[in-house]
Amino acid sequence: MEKLSNPKKTIEVIQKYQFDFQKKFGQNFLIDGRVLEKIMDAADIGAEDFVLEIGPGIGTMTQYLAERARQVMAVEIDRNLIPILSETLSDYDNVEILNADILKIDLRKAVEEKNQGKPIKVVANLPYYITTPIIMELFESEIPVDNITVMVQKEVADRMQAQPGTKDYGALSLAVQFYAEPYIVANVPPNCFMPRPKVGSAVIRLTRHQNPPVEVKNKKLLFQLIRASFNQRRKTLQNGIKNFSGLSFSKEEVADALEQIGVSPTIRGEALSLEQFAELCSLLDR
Repeated sequence: MEKLSNPKKTIEVIQKYQFDFQKKFGQNFLIDGRVLEKIMDAADIGAEDFVLEIGPGIGTMTQYLAERARQVMAVEIDRNLIPILSETLSDYDNVEILNADILKIDLRKAVEEKNQGKPIKVVANLPYYITTPIIMELFESEIPVDNITVMVQKEVADRMQAQPGTKDYGALSLAVQFYAEPYIVANVPPNCFMPRPKVGSAVIRLTRHQNPPVEVKNKKLLFQLIRASFNQRRKTLQNGIKNFSGLSFSKEEVADALEQIGVSPTIRGEALSLEQFAELCSLLDR
């Protein structure tokens, strides 16, 4: 079959099945072969790899993955796309199509069964409205992942790799960087999609750390402190932590801990590095 990255072929398939784009699923199909090649190169897909693809759409990227990987499991939430995928991927015997919500699948079990628990690679053109929950689920479920290469909103990609003291730096930056090293591979304009989104996109590769860059005994507390610090960005960190539901530290306790790590009690969360948050967590974890 002719590649779906050819816009004419995409239009032909959509018209044949009278497919209606669903806003609730954030559907924007990629129609640029050069961008797809960049994604393949960034994900470093090889002949022995098992790839999890989230949101295959009509199978445009799946075709590229299937030609490089040992096996592809493509998880698609929209049941209206399943018959289309059955046709567009009929030439590939190494693709399994699963009609399911990625956030409701037992991913650890699936990886154990399909890849004997060895690290997988994840590739996706993610719906913008649900990007963060999906990425955090991939990390927090503790499935063995080598890297995650995803198309996301440009603004979200910038936040993922932002550094302390910048306007884009926040809880997402710290959460992603705790688990992985982010690298923006390419910026992708709206005209590379059908239909065109209203915002720019970016391909970002998240390479999973072999070991987290910081050591903390209480990971739950670390992420509570991070969320508290950015819950009200204009407040000082000690006020943010004091007012955060689920935490019961006094301003004095927080101020004392901040002084011990060598920063002012009036500092804001956006100025602290991941390492400093880890130090703060260890001091407050009693």
